[in-house]
Amino acid sequence: MIAIITGDIINSENYEVSEWLGILKKYLSKFGESPTDWEVYRGDEFQLKIPREDVLGAAIHIKALIKTIKGLDVRMGIGLGTETFRGVGVSESNGPAYHRSGRTFESLKEDKLNLTIATGSGFYDDTLNLILKLALDFMDDWSTVSAEIVVLTFEYPKASQADLAKRLGIQQSAVSQRQKRARLDLVFELLEYYNKILKDMNRC
Repeated sequence: MIAIITGDIINSENYEVSEWLGILKKYLSKFGESPTDWEVYRGDEFQLKIPREDVLGAAIHIKALIKTIKGLDVRMGIGLGTETFRGVGVSESNGPAYHRSGRTFESLKEDKLNLTIATGSGFYDDTLNLILKLALDFMDDWSTVSAEIVVLTFEYPKASQADLAKRLGIQQSAVSQRQKRARLDLVFELLEYYNKILKDMNRC
């Protein structure tokens, strides 16, 4: 079982590709090699193959990274399932995980959403997508400052607020305020709930 993220950069046509491409590629490269594990293609679209336990955290991390650039955002469709054919590149591979990711990605514009997931279970899909829709209500509104604190908290999960404050050159109280404004407590609750659902799915 794997997970696939299919995504594109919102408003990329208004920016030089150099403003966001390096940031995205650097992050995707943490999960393997291109093109076997990830690809950026057709200008502003990308695909990532990733362990399913990591996929939701990765999608939120990607969103925060892109939103550190004012005016940019990202749409992503997540699909969980198997890989039945491995091509030269991830965009040429196939299987239920790819189909689910592609279908959810194609529905994003019509549904006016920026993140959805397809697990193969209607019950879990309904539950997770309702929670994601509620979470997007604040994640879509992250400012560049909020996005930056989300990225740093994800990249240095064991760092204290004092450590993060030193990295940013701000007071510890400001770090606390930024994390609260970004609703990081709810983000981590969402990730914990996702892991609980994965455990339930494994029992089925």
